[in-house]
Amino acid sequence: MDSRITARRLAASLGGWRAREPAYEALADGIRLLCLDNRIAARTALPAERELAAELGLSRATVAAAYRSLRDSGHILSVRGSGSITLPQAGREPGRVAVGADEIDLQQASPAAWPGLAAVMSEVAQDAATIVSRAGYDVRGSLALRSAIADYYGARGVPTRPDEVLVTTGAQSAIHLLAQTLLRRGDRVLIETPTYPHAAEALRGAGARLVGVPVSTAEGWDLDRAAQGFARTRPRLAYLMPTYQNPTGRSMSDVEQAEIARTADEAGTTLIVDDTTADLAIDEALVRGAAFASHPVVRVGSLGKTVWGGLRIGWIRGDEELLADVAAARPPRDLGTPEFEQVVATGVLARMPEVLAQRAQVLREGRDAVASALRALLPQWRVPHVGGGVALWVELDAPLSTGLVLAAREHGVYLSAGSRFAVDGTHDRHLRIPFTAPATDLERAVATLAAVWPDVRAGARAAVLDRRDILV
Repeated sequence: MDSRITARRLAASLGGWRAREPAYEALADGIRLLCLDNRIAARTALPAERELAAELGLSRATVAAAYRSLRDSGHILSVRGSGSITLPQAGREPGRVAVGADEIDLQQASPAAWPGLAAVMSEVAQDAATIVSRAGYDVRGSLALRSAIADYYGARGVPTRPDEVLVTTGAQSAIHLLAQTLLRRGDRVLIETPTYPHAAEALRGAGARLVGVPVSTAEGWDLDRAAQGFARTRPRLAYLMPTYQNPTGRSMSDVEQAEIARTADEAGTTLIVDDTTADLAIDEALVRGAAFASHPVVRVGSLGKTVWGGLRIGWIRGDEELLADVAAARPPRDLGTPEFEQVVATGVLARMPEVLAQRAQVLREGRDAVASALRALLPQWRVPHVGGGVALWVELDAPLSTGLVLAAREHGVYLSAGSRFAVDGTHDRHLRIPFTAPATDLERAVATLAAVWPDVRAGARAAVLDRRDILV
């Protein structure tokens, strides 16, 4: 047994689980989804029936029935005297490539590799003798790549020296390194909700207590809540994705940036700005000025969304003192970024205008295909227009995202429920639909959602269907 989840934490993660009857099966489905998208890892001990019943305001018999359903479906194992633990789930873990001819995996919001990447790799391979002559252990990254990243930021209005860049094995590694370096257990971190879930996991893993600030497709960032969060909790860090935010696709206005910067300064909070989606413009200029360009922030970036998710190159852009601390903290985790990939990334950065033009075309086709299909087949849903990014944050006409995702899985369409992106387990009225897959796959996926939605809705409790003030 590797870990344990408390009743309080499980209740928060479940969010809007009680959307249908019977209650025990709705609870079981909520836990199933947490297992399927790895919010509860395999071999995690679940709370005792009595503890979870008290936390959720249910009878113990209801929780016992839910656990029995989970045992029957192979999601948990219960041992008398030892409690219940979650089991590894074969088949559809997040991140696995769909292998069935009719399967559509939209859990990952990354497009296929940029078509020119293979040629760049071939060119680099021809100089393999030079690459393998290097030591291969460099926790800061190659000077050539750090210089290319510095030039990248300079072109976006953030003058940068190579010494202000540290290369990592992807943006997730960068976030993890910053969390481990800058946080102590119990520190508060201000974070958007909804947000990139793996960032929240990295921050929690470092012992942070997360303070959510709402962001929506229609209204943007809730500046009042942000100001309250900074003033009342004095967070050590704030993690933000200000350009084509994942999952909402919203970008911060100049007013929002200025207000966030001001309140963060007053609270003594370090801002971490995630730039991983910032270049994914569709309807706007392909080369954008960087958000918070005039404010001293720590920046995280990568080539995962723009070039290929398998090119594990990311970076941190910050002052030299911070990067020295990060470099000193890195060896227990890894001893540097692979040399071959760094040379490939250096070559790709020199061709970014070409990369971004191709990406804009692919994302435009996907976005327009999803939006058109949704408006035709599910006109009761609210479909936002986004000028860039990787996904639509669609508002359903009932808070049934969890049930919809489970129903779609039965038909070979794999999505993540809205609660996956929440800090506090809510957002079950929303569904993230990435538009990074081929248009034909996206249209088939929407057709599947339209086919199963009436049954999902029919199984919901009337009180849930009538409420619009929860889980939004």
